[in-house]
Amino acid sequence: MANVRTYSPSVRVGNWNEDLCLEEDTLKDFLDKRDSGELLVQKTHNLLQNTLKKVDLSVTTDGLLHFGDTVMIVNPGAERNDVRDIRQRDPTALCLNISEYKAHLAAQVEAPCPVSASRIIKPCIRNAFVITSVDGTPNGQPLRYGQDFALSTTEGYAGNLKLHSDRVSFLKCAKKSRQQEVSLVSDLTHFTRWKTIAFEPQLRMEYEGLPVQANVKLLITHCKTHQHLNIAQDYVARTPFGYEYEVTAHMDLDSHRAEKETNHWVIITGTPTDDGRTMFDKPRPDPSGLTDRPMEGTGEIRNAGLDPKQTKPPPKTEEKPTMEEMLTQIEQTAKGGEAPLQTQ
Repeated sequence: MANVRTYSPSVRVGNWNEDLCLEEDTLKDFLDKRDSGELLVQKTHNLLQNTLKKVDLSVTTDGLLHFGDTVMIVNPGAERNDVRDIRQRDPTALCLNISEYKAHLAAQVEAPCPVSASRIIKPCIRNAFVITSVDGTPNGQPLRYGQDFALSTTEGYAGNLKLHSDRVSFLKCAKKSRQQEVSLVSDLTHFTRWKTIAFEPQLRMEYEGLPVQANVKLLITHCKTHQHLNIAQDYVARTPFGYEYEVTAHMDLDSHRAEKETNHWVIITGTPTDDGRTMFDKPRPDPSGLTDRPMEGTGEIRNAGLDPKQTKPPPKTEEKPTMEEMLTQIEQTAKGGEAPLQTQ
């Protein structure tokens, strides 16, 4: 208890002058850091503001993906088939996973940068990617199945980095799952080339060379290793934005040699409206044709947009006569000789 202060610095007890100077230096240091933006709360605010800044996705007019489009790479998730099934997974978006330490030191995202799968599926700096050509195809041309391309982050704070992967080695692999690592690098090489494969296994040869439709399920495969972009749903990592899934390059097959939900991806584009929605939020048509069902992860039901004048009214059902009406009709028939009442 000898070194514990029992009085405030204004009380002239002990080394009161030294305590006053120390308190003034602490306050001065705090004010200097606040003015220069070096406080931890300021750095965290800047990190969230830079990475979660809204991005406008490209709007497709022909329903196809084109080189130069700004899109999101979303995994639709896994539905729960049983109440006891714990492997239900919400839709997640591929995003850059910048460390908090590097974010506080650098003005933009620097390579190499890991990636992860986040439940935040609103378009922002963190999860927006640009379809980049690697074979000289000009921007605006449609992307085709089997054609090599690169996925780049946006310009500016995201650093225009490319999605990269390489074979698993003893020193180079994913931290938790030990599968093939996926990260972001600055150089455009053969390791940054990817291609799309049709979702239906029996129609993949027929789809080869055809334009890729936007907002449909497909597979994204690494050209060098032929491994699919995958979500390691059994492994999560702690990030400044919460717990997120690890993203790897791995061909996850079931007992029928078919790809599981962790290999399924949807390349999302924007909507023509200005409400901040994406095509992933757009409702799907209901089989009845009267209402729309939302995509997974949304809870809205909107009208299908049909003209009320063009919709056919429901057919009228004929009401059966009551017992009193039947007796009255029989009496009138007996008196006047009319045809007997026919009931259906």
